[in-house]
Amino acid sequence: MSVTGLALILFLTFHGCMNVVALFSKEGYNWICEMLGANWYAVAATMGLALLALLHIFFAFWLTFQNRKARGSNRYEVTDKPEKVEWASQNMLVLGIIICLGLVLHFYNFWYNMMFAELFPGIHYDPAPADGFGKIVCTFSNPIYVVLYIIWLVAIWFHLTHGFWSAMQTLGVSGKIWLNRWKCIGSIYVTLLMLLFLVVVLGFAFGCAPSLCSACC
Repeated sequence: MSVTGLALILFLTFHGCMNVVALFSKEGYNWICEMLGANWYAVAATMGLALLALLHIFFAFWLTFQNRKARGSNRYEVTDKPEKVEWASQNMLVLGIIICLGLVLHFYNFWYNMMFAELFPGIHYDPAPADGFGKIVCTFSNPIYVVLYIIWLVAIWFHLTHGFWSAMQTLGVSGKIWLNRWKCIGSIYVTLLMLLFLVVVLGFAFGCAPSLCSACC
């Protein structure tokens, strides 16, 4: 659970840095999309990420089941929330489900219409699969998508701020001194990471020209 979670955080870091390029250069972002198109290493990386995500989800449900099994029927006897237990810690499974639903939406809006289209070129897509910039413009010109993505990013923030230091604790690199340090480092890192994604969503939601939206949508 910890190893797969940290690996996914590293991927999100790369993904967030890549997305920010779209705020500065349409050509630069589309060049990155073309470089990461449907070639063998991109497909292999996608399969690897899918495996990591599936393992992470599997362990999440398995650990939740193990915890509830260990508590037995006594888990409902205490209704007060334990002190010093984060809200995110008590709702990791719910946050995970929200994140998974957001992934489905994200895959449909971007991955399916880009990499999948290149793998099966006989299907027509508008804009073209390599025009990742156009996909961003079209997606975030829709206010419903903007709201859904913001909710998704907030859920990821809650999930990762707890998951980051929890992973360090599980891997044995945390103690009485470093536990609070990892919590601080994780909160700062995850907040900056989510801001990378949020600034792209809001930047295109409030900054793209209507003519460009109508042209690509």
